[in-house]
Amino acid sequence: MVDPGVLAFARGALPPPPARVLEIGAGDGELAAALREHRYAVTAIDPKAEDGSGVERTALIDATGGYDAAIAVVSLHHVEPLAESCARLAELVERGGELVIDELDIRRYDERATAWWLHQRAAAGFDDDHTPESILDGMRGHIHALDDVLAALAPHFALGEPVRGPYLHRWHLPPGLRESEERLIGEGALPATGARLVGIRR
Repeated sequence: MVDPGVLAFARGALPPPPARVLEIGAGDGELAAALREHRYAVTAIDPKAEDGSGVERTALIDATGGYDAAIAVVSLHHVEPLAESCARLAELVERGGELVIDELDIRRYDERATAWWLHQRAAAGFDDDHTPESILDGMRGHIHALDDVLAALAPHFALGEPVRGPYLHRWHLPPGLRESEERLIGEGALPATGARLVGIRR
């Protein structure tokens, strides 16, 4: 089931249906299916898509078509090659079209964040063979930082300022932890690791 907050953000930021929307890194296709139910014309792509998911097994660099908007939910940090893929995205989105981004910011992560996440995993019965430090090292070693993603997009899109907020509760944790994470962010006990923004195709 798609996260209600993600769907609300997507519907609030995208142009009204029946806009043509490209979803980048669509995973199992849950968001694409929900947007289609609301009459959006969605093409969902993911290089690791499974058969029957309604998602095309295609990398962004190889995508085709023309779109009124694109949306990327926690996926641009994986895109390779980054600069070339962002340039290709600009070719796919019509001028004046929107790019809706929901991301994590690895440079905002610290050991408080990964320790809290591991604690919640343990409380839910998961047995993880990781430490807060090993999670940080692994993530920093294989995903793009948000600043790098935005720098690759900036020549092609006028980008709004990222709105910072919670993300950890969405990352392989049981539901119901958003309020706890938000409270801890407000108290300064956790960093705000999520970021949402909208760009306009130049």
